Amino acid sequence: MSSISDKLKSLGVQVGAENIQPPAREEGHTRLVDVLPGRWQETPHGEAFVVQKTYPADFQQGDIPLRPVAPFDVLGDWAKSPALPDLPLETLAFIDTETTGLSGGAGTYTFLIGVGRFVGDEFHLAQFFMRDPAEEAAQLAALEAHLAPCRAVVSYNGKSFDMPRLKTRYIAHGWPPPLEDVAHVDLLHLVRRIWRERLPSRALGDIEFHILGFERAGEDVPGWQVADFFFDYLRTGDARPLTRVFYHNEADVVSLAALLNRASAMLAHPLGDEVQHPLEMMGIGKLFTDLGYAEKASQVYQRALENKDLSPEAYWRCLKELSFVHKRDGRLERAMTLWEEAAQDGQPYAHVELAKVHEHARKDYAEALHWTLAAIEHVNQGAYSQYLREEWLAKLGHRLERLKRRLANQQ
Repeated sequence: MSSISDKLKSLGVQVGAENIQPPAREEGHTRLVDVLPGRWQETPHGEAFVVQKTYPADFQQGDIPLRPVAPFDVLGDWAKSPALPDLPLETLAFIDTETTGLSGGAGTYTFLIGVGRFVGDEFHLAQFFMRDPAEEAAQLAALEAHLAPCRAVVSYNGKSFDMPRLKTRYIAHGWPPPLEDVAHVDLLHLVRRIWRERLPSRALGDIEFHILGFERAGEDVPGWQVADFFFDYLRTGDARPLTRVFYHNEADVVSLAALLNRASAMLAHPLGDEVQHPLEMMGIGKLFTDLGYAEKASQVYQRALENKDLSPEAYWRCLKELSFVHKRDGRLERAMTLWEEAAQDGQPYAHVELAKVHEHARKDYAEALHWTLAAIEHVNQGAYSQYLREEWLAKLGHRLERLKRRLANQQ
């Protein structure tokens, strides 16, 4: 398989930074400056093409304003960045990149880098474009200068994709990468936590449509086609199709700001109007549990259980999660109440938990035996696969034999 460098060379593009003269500007009416509202920015390493756009304070991406207003305390704990809540909003960099391939490595170029920043009440977007590898040093220099005030990164899968590829490009030039040791909020991972139960897909386009209420214009290009548009530009010199790539990158960056606003508000006020869907409540409840917020988690789970739109299947999953929050927090009576409710529905785990309490905490082996036998009966009568039935019966059989021995020793 040919490398990205080989593909660039086949298109007549020079690869490598040494002894390469800047490419000639495009001719005719298909030049970048004719089809995109950008300018050539001088850097110590040559000129970089930069497109800039400003969004007013009242701008919304779909239904959601861009500027976050909720505190970032929970967000900081989740991101393992305790300094995040105290950072000025103006120091956050919302970053998305478009690359020549997905494989990574030294042969993959970030030909378009979009960065959003809040400046006062406005949101400023800057897009740094590399027409040719010979211009990469200028592109990276312009980007580094733009990121100088920033102390945190917000991305969508940026921990695995965008930032490692940017780091590779800076290292290729022998430069230390910017934003190397700063807070990083990767919204893809947060989206998976909050909306896993509700949405089958966590692709950014689906999140935009279902969560932000935003639908992209027809000029958008699918992410998997972006590199092809760039290679077409290199081959033909016609910059007009690149407008679709710039729009795609712009939508990604702006959506990052709106999504951060939406998610941070939900985490800061989980019992308010920000969170209406019971499956979102379950996702937040699990996140709070993992963070050690036992009381908050139990409140959110309880709110979900009281929601009339919660399906029976989700209800029992939610009740189970809440019961174990109570158990870990030492609130055994509350947990037992939930287990008794689940046991009436024929759920073996609840029988087992009740048997554990009576056997180990209360030393009431007869009651523990009662719950164990009830579990065996439900498993034998329930609609379980053969594998699950055998697994449950094996575990319950061991417990049954142990309880019988303990009861015999009491006599």
